[in-house]
Amino acid sequence: MRKKLSNLLGREFRFLARPLNLWSRLLLLAAAATIVLSLFFPLWRMHLVAPQYSDGLDLFISSYKIQGGGLHGQHLVEINNLNHYIGMAPILQADFLEMRWMPFIFGLITLLILRSVVFGQMGNVVDLFVVYCYFGIFSIGSFWYRLYTYGHNLDPHAPMRITPFTPLLLGTKQIANFRESSYPELGAYLLCVSVLLIVLAGWFSRKEATR
Repeated sequence: MRKKLSNLLGREFRFLARPLNLWSRLLLLAAAATIVLSLFFPLWRMHLVAPQYSDGLDLFISSYKIQGGGLHGQHLVEINNLNHYIGMAPILQADFLEMRWMPFIFGLITLLILRSVVFGQMGNVVDLFVVYCYFGIFSIGSFWYRLYTYGHNLDPHAPMRITPFTPLLLGTKQIANFRESSYPELGAYLLCVSVLLIVLAGWFSRKEATR
């Protein structure tokens, strides 16, 4: 049993010590560039349609800001006015504490990618992938919890009473007389591409001989 465990650990250490070839390093550099590029585009879009808003109201969520659609972001003002009638708290960027540190996390992940390129070992790529996945899962969970609190902490004295709800992260849902649609935007797709590039970087060097 001890010998089998020793052999297993030995294989794992040899795998983590595999060097990265040129293709893997180039893919990692592309992943870093993709992450930086994603900061310039929204991650998510929420679209609300109702009889009195046939063209819809848009809310764009980026890694560091929330912005309404329309001229000068007027849609966010309209959405907050509607939220007042159902007793929902106004959507304020200051309430999203995650947006204060998310750009720094993306910067840290980019530095980890560059570290992997410089040191060039499979273990660096594995560490990078684990940190990235953890951050992604945590961010999505935090965003969902924020939506839950917005839709469930309703003022009981509001002019209009509705059943507490949770806006969808993905898909379409009817909320009172509004139809909400929520879908990823270009920034989210770019982050998904960066994850794929990291996986491919590990794949292309999986058979490299250990130094």
